[in-house]
Amino acid sequence: MAEDIEDGPAMDARRFAALAEAYGGDPRRWPQAEREAAAAFASSETGQAISRRADTLDALLDSYSIRHPRKALHDTILRTADRYVVRRRRQRFWWLGLGLAGIGLAGAVAGLALVTVVTPDVQPDHYVLDANATAFGDAGPDTIEEDL
Repeated sequence: MAEDIEDGPAMDARRFAALAEAYGGDPRRWPQAEREAAAAFASSETGQAISRRADTLDALLDSYSIRHPRKALHDTILRTADRYVVRRRRQRFWWLGLGLAGIGLAGAVAGLALVTVVTPDVQPDHYVLDANATAFGDAGPDTIEEDL
């Protein structure tokens, strides 16, 4: 058991198949610690069968290629993205406007509520609103002479 720890675990068919499936048939892609034991196992009949299957899969994967997108697709994606950006900006602008209108309406309602609470319900009988009336009292020419 001490020899297995120093030299690494012995390679078996299951471990060799797992390495071939994970890293492919080329032993240069395999972890350095596994290469020596895998090379020894690859000379066996089972190891050769597993290596052939992994090499076939590697060849299929290497032969696959992706066509480059055409210019029309590229232009369509850019146009769509540009329209999306413009639409999002427009939506932000309208939401900002609605938010500001809501703030203004809330201020008006709060002001109306404050005036309703602070202003007395019953007005005095002798108080008459005219053009010279202010919030501080009557500012007509008659009151100026009376105060003097």
